[in-house]
Amino acid sequence: MSAAPDVSVIVAVYNTMPYLTECLNSLLGQSIGRHRLEIVAVDDGSTDDSGRELDRFAALYPDTVRVIHQPNSGGPAAPSNRALEVATGRYVYFIGSDDYLGEEALERMVKYADKHGSDVVVGKMVGTNGRYVHQALFKQNDPDVSLYDSALPFTLANTKLFRRELVEKHKLRFPEHLPVGSDQPFTLEACVRARRISVVADYICYFAVKRGDASNITYRADHLARLRCTAEIMDFAAGLIEAGPRRDAVLRRHFTWELAKLVQDDFPGLDRELQRQICAGIARLADTYFTDGIRDAMDVKRRVRIALAHAGAIDELCRAITSEQEHGAPSFVLEGEHVFARYPGFRDARIGLPDRTFQLLEESVPGQLARGTELLASAWEQEGDGLTYTASVRVPVVGDVGRAGVVLRLVDGAMPKSADKPGARRLKPGHTLPAPVGEMRVEPTEDGAATVLHARIPLAYVTAKRGVRVYLDLVGRTYEIPVRGEGLPMPLARRWGREADPYRASAVVNDKGRVVIDTARMYPPKRALVLRVLKGIAGKVKSRAVGLRSIGARKLKSAGFKKPNGSKRK
Repeated sequence: MSAAPDVSVIVAVYNTMPYLTECLNSLLGQSIGRHRLEIVAVDDGSTDDSGRELDRFAALYPDTVRVIHQPNSGGPAAPSNRALEVATGRYVYFIGSDDYLGEEALERMVKYADKHGSDVVVGKMVGTNGRYVHQALFKQNDPDVSLYDSALPFTLANTKLFRRELVEKHKLRFPEHLPVGSDQPFTLEACVRARRISVVADYICYFAVKRGDASNITYRADHLARLRCTAEIMDFAAGLIEAGPRRDAVLRRHFTWELAKLVQDDFPGLDRELQRQICAGIARLADTYFTDGIRDAMDVKRRVRIALAHAGAIDELCRAITSEQEHGAPSFVLEGEHVFARYPGFRDARIGLPDRTFQLLEESVPGQLARGTELLASAWEQEGDGLTYTASVRVPVVGDVGRAGVVLRLVDGAMPKSADKPGARRLKPGHTLPAPVGEMRVEPTEDGAATVLHARIPLAYVTAKRGVRVYLDLVGRTYEIPVRGEGLPMPLARRWGREADPYRASAVVNDKGRVVIDTARMYPPKRALVLRVLKGIAGKVKSRAVGLRSIGARKLKSAGFKKPNGSKRK
């Protein structure tokens, strides 16, 4: 390679066959062209065929692929640093050796960096095989995104394009003693020092692969190793960014993500000493960095778990986790304008956490409401020609329930697909709803943990399929919650209405597990039947006439007659 390449792609490799082959093929097939590209791959003492595969590619593409072999260092930091020492491109780009790029990725990112003078470019990433990749940063292209008022702190992997001049000017390198998360200090400092950070979101640049054996280093690190690394990363960030809203914007990520993952579903099954050490480590970080701003910006579930760990309330923390696993989210307590999640520890004087810890603020909670909403009973009530659908539904709210306006409606139209995963949705501001029909009554459950909504809704004489949905207001916003019915007995289909024009009503469970009331005429009215028969006859006559005209036209044409095309005035 005679001239310096535009971009050096750095690949730290350790036992990633067969994924490595696809990774390298995706690099050599880049639309930017091999003459503008160099690949620096460092084999970190692989014990599988990764080293031999690298050498095979280097032999095939000696002007593009450079391979370095070294003893195993225990993580990707050392091989990445080794590659930086020999990289010559104007930009450097890091890729995991089990991941791969979209064909136009490097060309697009280099072009964007050159156009906007960017020191860092983040290309859109997606996960494969169930690997999670945070997507909030990739809503649209952005030539100038800030670390402090965007989702960038939740995308701190080094899988980005960096101007090499920036890297060398500030001597950016990866801390080799961190077993996990060693890319975060590098990326954080690069973003803090960068003159401009850009996002390419209109093309999938990077495919992050979760291996079938989940052996990516992030997935196999133990709890205490992750805790130690997170603590060091947070301390490093604090050394770069002075205390205040900017630091909070970055460190919120670590409370919401790394630390919250230490107190998730597997925590109750850990031995007590490990639980104590995890809580003590979280407490140390919370004492230093858990500001009111970070607390209020977190969702209530993670906020409560971090606060219980901070307080050393291990039993309550375990109960909060296991009860949510077994029974869904806790009930919400309504008090005037405020709403609180009734997790273990709420208003427990022994623990002493403030109400604000449990308060529902600006976040949306459709999933929690959906998991706590349960159909208890449903039936028909028939009186004369009328039929009423009755239902008793458990709703996870208690306290000043009248302010929530809890009602049941039968609603036309399907829920949007965006509501499938959470099981409910929060309606947009300004959304209008018709007045509820029928009678509604609420009462607390026997254990006082929720509210039962009893609804009686008279059915209209219509042919329709209408979903059974609960509506309630929390923190000034309305939620729509489809009532689920899988595995529950539904009332048998019922005939009702006038003898001359009867209807049929059925309560069914659709393919998404939601209860639907299906009403329809059993027999079409005589007049409508006559009109439909006459319309059918008329259609056949018209079709026959068209056919005859077509036959006649063909015969005239075969006899030499031409279709008249009009006459001219004289």
